[in-house]
Amino acid sequence: MAIPSKDEMYAALCARHGADMQAKFAAGSVVICGLGGLGSNVAVHLARAGVGRLHLIDFDRVDISNLNRQQYFPDQLGAYKTDALAETLHRIAPYCEITAETVKLNEENIPALLAGRPVICEAFDRADQKAMLVNCVLEKLPEAYLVSASGMAGMDTANTIQTRRITSHFYLCGDGKSDAADGFGLIASRVAACAAHEAHIILRILAGLVP
Repeated sequence: MAIPSKDEMYAALCARHGADMQAKFAAGSVVICGLGGLGSNVAVHLARAGVGRLHLIDFDRVDISNLNRQQYFPDQLGAYKTDALAETLHRIAPYCEITAETVKLNEENIPALLAGRPVICEAFDRADQKAMLVNCVLEKLPEAYLVSASGMAGMDTANTIQTRRITSHFYLCGDGKSDAADGFGLIASRVAACAAHEAHIILRILAGLVP
């Protein structure tokens, strides 16, 4: 079956979201830092919503331990996550402009790599790396919207996962306490719930529905 044209796919999205809203999504640009259980799910949600430009950043390869909660397939094992996810997103949203960079973010390269990106999604696994990126963005890139996550491990109810506005340009998703390092497992459904919170506040930002 032939792939629908760009106009056909856009019309279908407009029918779901409304023409005005879809125009805002299509004009949107988001950088996703970390492509694990959070980032890969965020990327899929944004691609399906018709966000126009996605910038993917990760340095890791797909491992068998990722398959329980991340948007990868067994035949992608060993591939860089940037390459594997870009391939999947192109199948979901063939007209989305996707940039993929296989690089490890640190305090030195974050300002240059993320400069000019209006919306930054933090989706790292480790708490220290999360704090590093958040602190660096808040200090060096204060005009960008930053969406981060903390607390999505374990089997507690997903209803404790929330989105909180921390500052005018900083939103934090999660339950704020559960940590896989404490022995709680990373369960696909609860990680995905937190990722959906991140994706949804990003869409609200793109739509101009937040301050």
